[in-house]
Amino acid sequence: MKTIGLLGGMSWQSTVGYYRAINEGIKSSLGGLHSAKIAMYSVDFEPIEKLQRDGDWEGTAKILTDAAIKIQSAGADFLLICTNTMHKVAPQIEDSIDIPLLHIADATADVLVKKGIKTVGLLGTAFTMEQNFYKGRLSENYGLTVLVPNAADRIIVHDVIYKELCLGKSLPASKAEYLRIINTLAKQGAEAVILGCTEIGILVDQKDSEIELLDTTYIHAQKAVECAI
Repeated sequence: MKTIGLLGGMSWQSTVGYYRAINEGIKSSLGGLHSAKIAMYSVDFEPIEKLQRDGDWEGTAKILTDAAIKIQSAGADFLLICTNTMHKVAPQIEDSIDIPLLHIADATADVLVKKGIKTVGLLGTAFTMEQNFYKGRLSENYGLTVLVPNAADRIIVHDVIYKELCLGKSLPASKAEYLRIINTLAKQGAEAVILGCTEIGILVDQKDSEIELLDTTYIHAQKAVECAI
C-alpha cells in the first residue's frame, strides 16, 4: 500500500471528512483491520484566509509549498490538497515536490465524464466560482459546460462557507438557501452540481436534492484510495 499525503487544515472540518472517507475506503477494499497509510500536515487556516482576502496568493503558495515538502519528506508517495480553493496554487506546489499531485478537479471531472454529464453546476468559494483555475480546467481539459450562481447567490454561498461551515456550523436557513440555489442551477440546465468546497457536504447531501450532487471530498478521497492500493 502506498502512503497518501494529505495537506489539510483548510478547514480542519473538511480534513476530518477526508481522513474518515479514506480509511473507510481502504477498509472496504482490503477488509480486516486495514487502515490507510497517511502522512498529513495540517496548516493553521487563519493566516491563509487573511492572505486569500488580500489577494496574496503567492503568500498562500509559500505556506502550502513548505507544508507539501514536509509531507514528501515524511514518506508520502503522492499528495492531495484537501481543499478546492487552494488548488489555485497547485502549479506552485507541484513545482516544489517530486511526488504526484492528485488534482481535485481532475478527480471530479473523471466522474462526470464517466457518467456522460456535459453541463454541471458549481458551488464553492467566490474564488472557485469566479476564477478560472478550477472551472477553466473542467471546461478546457474535459469539455464540460460549467454554470455558477448569479452574483448575489455567489455571495451567499461564499459567506456560508467561511462564516458557518468552516466553524462547524450547519444552519437550517443556510441549507434552504443552498438547496434553492442548487434548484436554480438545475433549471438553468445543470445535469448535476459539484459541491466544490470540501465543507459543503457538512450542510447538504444527496438525500436533500433530486439533482445529482458531487461531493468533492468523497470523490477526491476515493481517488486517493484507488492510487494507494
